[in-house]
Amino acid sequence: MVLGGMRGWQRRNWRDRGKAERVELQSVFTWYATIWVFELTWLGMPVVDGVRHRPVPLVLGGLLLAVGLLQCVAANRLARPALDHYLGRAVLPPRALRGSLVLLALALVLPVVLALVGGIAPWTARLAMGAALLTFGLTYGLLATVPVLVRRSALLAAVLMAVAGLAFRTVPDVLMTGFLVVFAMGMSLLAVRCGAWTLSVLWEAERARETEARLAVAEERLRFGRDLHDVLGRNLAVIALKAELAVRLGRRGRPEAVDQMVEVQRLAQESQREVRAVVRGYREADLAAELAGAQGVLGAAGIDCAITGSAAGLPAPVQSALAWVVREATTNVLRHGDARSCAIALRIDAGRAGLSVENDGAPRSPGGPPGSGLAGLRERLSELDGTLCAGLVAGGRFRLTAEVPLRPAGDAATETAATAEAATTPEAAAIAEAATTPEAAAIAEAAATPEGAAAAEAVSTAVTAKITRASSEVTP
Repeated sequence: MVLGGMRGWQRRNWRDRGKAERVELQSVFTWYATIWVFELTWLGMPVVDGVRHRPVPLVLGGLLLAVGLLQCVAANRLARPALDHYLGRAVLPPRALRGSLVLLALALVLPVVLALVGGIAPWTARLAMGAALLTFGLTYGLLATVPVLVRRSALLAAVLMAVAGLAFRTVPDVLMTGFLVVFAMGMSLLAVRCGAWTLSVLWEAERARETEARLAVAEERLRFGRDLHDVLGRNLAVIALKAELAVRLGRRGRPEAVDQMVEVQRLAQESQREVRAVVRGYREADLAAELAGAQGVLGAAGIDCAITGSAAGLPAPVQSALAWVVREATTNVLRHGDARSCAIALRIDAGRAGLSVENDGAPRSPGGPPGSGLAGLRERLSELDGTLCAGLVAGGRFRLTAEVPLRPAGDAATETAATAEAATTPEAAAIAEAATTPEAAAIAEAAATPEGAAAAEAVSTAVTAKITRASSEVTP
């Protein structure tokens, strides 16, 4: 039960987080632990061991320990809001520090009083004051600017050194008190503020990567839209023009209307082929490039990636299908689980090309709703009579295996599938519908006889309207 709860917490609070979130969580926990370590080693142990066993020192020592405990709780409570304030996520109001300031004042006064009544040694009092300064400084270092922190630390050092001179009356005690203030300020700047600055740079890089990815997607969409415009814009304009010419020829009963509609049909078929070529080029992927990219991306994420086999000699449709498998598998390795190693193997056996991707660190159960990536891969592979298997194997590893029959690049079945795919696009469907409908055939027949000119005009007008509507949908 306990181990299951720990694994669930690890999955929710660690594995499901991104790289930047993990670094931030680790930094916050480190600050929490640092506060308690200094409070225990500089305040708790020296005071418990060194306090005189008399009523007044015991009461003041217990009060000092209670104040130190409250200081730790307050510092832990303010650590996350202070970090959010430094990173610009939220604003921490000044009144949030009132309680911490009161506790700091008590934690600085009580050791001096204890030393004056002979309850603890002067060096124990100095350590207790240093613990109070460190506990407060680890939070305050995220809220104040560096110049303000330096000025206020210098002022506090002067005040505490004056108090130490009046209370202890020795130069070493005064100098050690000033050194403690300087040390606390240095810890605030180096341990906390530098760590928070590193986190801000990390989050800025994370946002830059997300922006770059969105821009890449937008760029690809613009490129695809530009290619479609270049392919279909001119042809649809010519089709609309020739359809209009066929209407006018049909009004006059001229037989040339048939030639114009034949030309419309030829242009529509040509546009269909060009759209198919654009879609095929957009959807295809290069297997060698995807393998190299997967190795680079996984290596950058700290995952050891080993690739065996070569994509040389595989038909283009097979390479494209397996390249999509590599891309989806790489995404899953990065997003799910906590992988440290990944093996990608490409093999050719008995007329079939096989690709397997295996990684460690796979979660025992999915952390969210199932995605559509593997389902899309199965559909893509089924067009080539391929198969896809994915699941956990021994040793807590996850294995994804794809197999595709080897076919020549110009296989008829592949060409038929590509044709059917391209024909399902709205632009190709509009062009094909406009050029091959019964209305177009009616124009061709009716335009050959003067008696059918009026009917040809009406039917051709309908065809022109359909083609113009399709052109307006594609042309920006």
